[in-house]
Amino acid sequence: MPEQKRIAAIHDISCFGRCSLTVALPIISAVGIEVSVIPTALLSTHTGGIAGYTYRDLSDDMPAIINHWKSLHLKFDAIYTGFLGSAKQLDIVSEMFDLFAAQGQIIIVDPVMADNGMLYDNFPDTFPQEMRTLCQKADIILPNITEAALLLGEPYRKGPYTQSYIEQMLKRLAALGPKQIVMTGVRFNEKTIGAASYDTASEQVDYAFSELIEGYYPGTGDVFGSVLVGSLLNGCELPQAVRNAVDFTAASIARTQKAGTDRRFGVQFEAELPNLIRRLGLGQTEIPSGKT
Repeated sequence: MPEQKRIAAIHDISCFGRCSLTVALPIISAVGIEVSVIPTALLSTHTGGIAGYTYRDLSDDMPAIINHWKSLHLKFDAIYTGFLGSAKQLDIVSEMFDLFAAQGQIIIVDPVMADNGMLYDNFPDTFPQEMRTLCQKADIILPNITEAALLLGEPYRKGPYTQSYIEQMLKRLAALGPKQIVMTGVRFNEKTIGAASYDTASEQVDYAFSELIEGYYPGTGDVFGSVLVGSLLNGCELPQAVRNAVDFTAASIARTQKAGTDRRFGVQFEAELPNLIRRLGLGQTEIPSGKT
């Protein structure tokens, strides 16, 4: 029986609202991957349209967690980063990449910092350049269109886009160092939206789209990234992992829209988990026992 795979997820915790670790933990765990966490911040709610939230920076706790893990000789098949709230946290995570580098794990960086053409308010203008340095150490990066433009130091362009524009962005992002790029928010028309992926080894570009559902749904980037990571660690090739992530995210958004719940509270991804498990061929199989 193969060993159960283990991932280190480095994200914030929003105590209410489906995003970050409250999304990554259930989705990745549901597909048979052990999830260890390093929380970067503790918030009462996520920040997508909810005012008055509390915020506690956990930067000072992160190095002690990492060093304790190293002393226990823990091994990870992947390290998956999301919201990192400061340049200090970028430096801490960069050092962790170096500390665990000999294990040969996949490093996946979601450069969470912007959306809809705007850098998040809590980040200084220098943050994209600092995030670019972290992305240079990644095997896979998962920017949205806004984050991609910031990483490249170019103005944001509102879609729909041309295929040539998307593909030159992917290749320029690859020049930063990652082996694979997945870019979300890709639109070639007004009716569909999805993601584009690029593999530097094969020089292959692939696309996956779904029907566009109007409206802003916080946390969908974390849902997408978590399904992608879970799919990759279950042996999917990159194009199939992206397809899984697009379909799961779209189905979760559609379910939420149909239910009519407050979109600020996140998408109803939970009921879609059995479909993801079946899609990965895990529904009738025994989950392997954990590693030591």
